[in-house]
Amino acid sequence: MPRVHIKTYGCQMNERDTEQVSQMFVERGYTMTATDTDADVVLINTCSVRDQAEQKALGKMGMVRRRRIPLVTGFMGCMAQSRGSELVDKASVDLVVGTQKYHRVVDYVDEIIRKKEATLMDDERFSIVDVEEEEQSQNTIRDHTLKEKQASAFVSIMQGCNMKCTFCIVPYTRGEERGRPIADIVEEVKRLADRGVKEVTLLGQIVNLYGRHEFPVVDGKSPFVQLLEAVHEVPGIQRIRFTSPHPIGYKKDLIEAFTYLPKLAEHVHLPVQSGSDAILKRMHRPYSTAKFIDLIERIRAARPGIAVTTDVIVGFPGETEEHYLETRALFEKLRFDNAFVFRYSKRRGTPAAEMEDALQVPEKVKEERNQDLLALVNSIALPMYDALVGKDVEILCEGPSKTNSERLTGRTGSNRIVVFDGNPARHTGEIFKVRIKEAGHFTLFGDPVMLG
Repeated sequence: MPRVHIKTYGCQMNERDTEQVSQMFVERGYTMTATDTDADVVLINTCSVRDQAEQKALGKMGMVRRRRIPLVTGFMGCMAQSRGSELVDKASVDLVVGTQKYHRVVDYVDEIIRKKEATLMDDERFSIVDVEEEEQSQNTIRDHTLKEKQASAFVSIMQGCNMKCTFCIVPYTRGEERGRPIADIVEEVKRLADRGVKEVTLLGQIVNLYGRHEFPVVDGKSPFVQLLEAVHEVPGIQRIRFTSPHPIGYKKDLIEAFTYLPKLAEHVHLPVQSGSDAILKRMHRPYSTAKFIDLIERIRAARPGIAVTTDVIVGFPGETEEHYLETRALFEKLRFDNAFVFRYSKRRGTPAAEMEDALQVPEKVKEERNQDLLALVNSIALPMYDALVGKDVEILCEGPSKTNSERLTGRTGSNRIVVFDGNPARHTGEIFKVRIKEAGHFTLFGDPVMLG
């Protein structure tokens, strides 16, 4: 059977979608390969959040086809959804599959291979483009390909987003919110636990608003909190994470969940996007900075010591120096454990891309604000790492470090990376304590205390 390589760009949801497609190829008898150099089928799972991600995907496909032309080439994901048949001509690919059609990829590849074999002596070009909506597509991302001793896994609980932030392409590429039934998600988590998984990360574009259109509130608890409680009861699961939440989804019931669900990891990633009320309004973010500050304070009160990270965009259309300084002041006040700082870039098809040229911030100013805010984030966050030197932290070992295969790596409940010397056979997939000896740039180094 043909060999398949899938290159993934973008978020954890893309990684999870790729895993599902890979598993379906394996079940059909295909062989997955880590590189594209010897693959018969090369697919790229794309992202459209930033233009750079799209350009990387197009550049990668160009490199593949210049080196050699595989039997089948194609794009999946958000860029495929937004550009559709345009990519067949632009990149000379055989297959373009949107975000609600991942479960059909293997069938389409089979069809293309059969067509090419049947027309081997012809010059006829055959391609498939499918970017149509499909009901219940959210229920098709449910299978896993696990590595040996893998202890952490992503679980997709919903697709789509209804928020329509003016900078974001996702509602147009992923569609409207659609949640999976709680029972189906819990059954998937049980299967993972039976295979040795100890930590699950629940995935959704606005994950904490899960099920608000499909499922009722019960005893004052939202569908998302009901799901957290159900997953919490699964034997073998020791940590629960979720991403990416929206501030308006942090109601009283979710904050209280951190007080009585100890398996909830002591880390929340909560995108603020701007510290200026004027810019938040322009972004169509339905909260004020005062409400965001109050929210973070209530989360920290519910789980003392919890790590809080965020996303922020600098240089959004209309952002003045005063607006940026308001963002800077918010960061000084809230003292995030880390932050992803992005320079605004236009995304075709979004309202922000249509804002008048007079509102666009010069690239030089965006870069200056980006570097200034990164420096502030580092000045606040890195001392938090230094403060852990000499202390014992509990980690889940993920296996060899990506930067040094001779060492192992794991994460604390607060999502800090820890690198240490250890035995891969003994430590991988286990939860234990490491004594921190040194702190680097957002990385801790130490030695295992001991396995019980």
